[in-house]
Amino acid sequence: MADRFRLTLAQLNPTVGDLAGNAAKAAQAWEIAKENGADMVALPEMFITGYQIQDLVMRPAFQADALAKITALAETCADGPTMGIGGPIVEDGKLYNAYFILSGGKIAHRVLKHHLPNENVFDEKRLYASGPMAGPYVVNGVRIGSPICEDSWHEDVAETLAETGAEFLLVPNGSPYYRNKFDVRLSHMVARTVETDLPLIYLNMVGGQDDQVFDGGSFVVNPGGELAMKLPVFEEDIAHLDLARTDDGWRAEPAKIVTHPDEWEQDYNTIVLALRDYMGKTGFKKVVLGMSGGIDSALVATVAVDALGAENVRCVMLPSEYTSQGSLDDAKDCANALGARYDFVPIKQGRDAITETLAPLFEGTTPDLTEENIQSRLRGLLLMALSNKFGEMLLTTGNKSEVAVGYATIYGDMAGGYNPVKELYKMRVFETCRWRNANHRDWMKGPEGEVIPTAIIDKPPSAELRPDQKDSDSLPDYPILDAILERLIDEEQSVAEIVAAGYDREIVKKVEHLIYISEYKRFQAAPGARLTKRSFWLDRRYPIANRWRDNG
Repeated sequence: MADRFRLTLAQLNPTVGDLAGNAAKAAQAWEIAKENGADMVALPEMFITGYQIQDLVMRPAFQADALAKITALAETCADGPTMGIGGPIVEDGKLYNAYFILSGGKIAHRVLKHHLPNENVFDEKRLYASGPMAGPYVVNGVRIGSPICEDSWHEDVAETLAETGAEFLLVPNGSPYYRNKFDVRLSHMVARTVETDLPLIYLNMVGGQDDQVFDGGSFVVNPGGELAMKLPVFEEDIAHLDLARTDDGWRAEPAKIVTHPDEWEQDYNTIVLALRDYMGKTGFKKVVLGMSGGIDSALVATVAVDALGAENVRCVMLPSEYTSQGSLDDAKDCANALGARYDFVPIKQGRDAITETLAPLFEGTTPDLTEENIQSRLRGLLLMALSNKFGEMLLTTGNKSEVAVGYATIYGDMAGGYNPVKELYKMRVFETCRWRNANHRDWMKGPEGEVIPTAIIDKPPSAELRPDQKDSDSLPDYPILDAILERLIDEEQSVAEIVAAGYDREIVKKVEHLIYISEYKRFQAAPGARLTKRSFWLDRRYPIANRWRDNG
């Protein structure tokens, strides 16, 4: 009977669909575990395929390829530590989210996920069958229970494992970030240790996948909730954990505990990592964006430089006659402070040509929003032309306040492949800019210091599509708008509740109406990093054609 057990935790960043690459990462982690005398190396949930894979996992050829890679991995890693790795498996015609235990050159055991999350960004009941609650598996004489991700958020799976002899719990996860989620995870895992009186190892993956970022932050808790290990967030790490048998059962020995940054840094790191991985995993090297001289594009440019390096970022000012000298100066100053390429492309000539082309059809009408939007759509056309010509992905720059109420031009400033600030309300954009000017970290590729000029942060926001235009001409002031949006979207409050909190009913109803009628724009919008539990896309799915309004 073993009295000690060494477990290597591989908090790594897989790529969806890169089965060979993910297997190679797993094999490399196994080699490190072997060199360090580990009994077992553990990788996260669905690591062989990457996560989330959505409907891709339903393809039989993909399922077979994933299983073949796991089988080959078992053969390659036969002489050394056991490996735990997540992947899909089909048994009796049913598809499962599984955790494979590889030992002695073969698949020695597999755990099937029982609780399937079906909320927020998850839709697993549509994809997988629920596996049975089963007992532990044995590695070098030690009985280990592995609730897979969601299974650990419910007491029944862990209790079943404890009752059937598990000596500690190893939980493989694909748990994506939202603001302040670590404390939520920790409280659930502490509850499992209290209920079972077993140590618990929470292993999470890291890296960006479309709109989601897996933030790592793996940790270990002993019975009673004592923290024995905490790994960093947003970066890969391979760490070794020693467990020892005591008179009170198995306990994890104290290991490294990394202090996690505050929510402002974590949000910003999420946005940077999301863009960096989206680019790397889709094959793009460079980005282009419209640089208006406003705060949103300044922040997007900063994120892009921090993610990719200044040499891979092109900022383009596309002025019209309504563009102020201040905006011209601010855009250039910001691009120069970041060290990014800055191009100047006036749109007057193109706009005049479009106006002349449409003149016979528009004869007898009064200029209105149509003519304003032509400017935005012409800018979108020119930026997409640069994107096509030079292979630079176009970034969009609409914040969550604008995306929520449709204060953006479809096929204009909404054109592009990714939106780094899609989940930041306008007031949070301001604060994030101030935070970045005051803070610099090693994972940022951009320069330190004031990279976003104070003039950009301090001036009133404007689309500059007509003389003396201000955002407040069309929308409530942003502090009020954002407060209402957070209540309507993030907190799902009723109109009556928001009015009771002191907001003007007419303004609340206007904002509610704008949210609903803008759904078609969001349906066609670029993806962006998820920061909350109510992000637009998978978290919040509303019909486009919808006449219901809250008249309470």
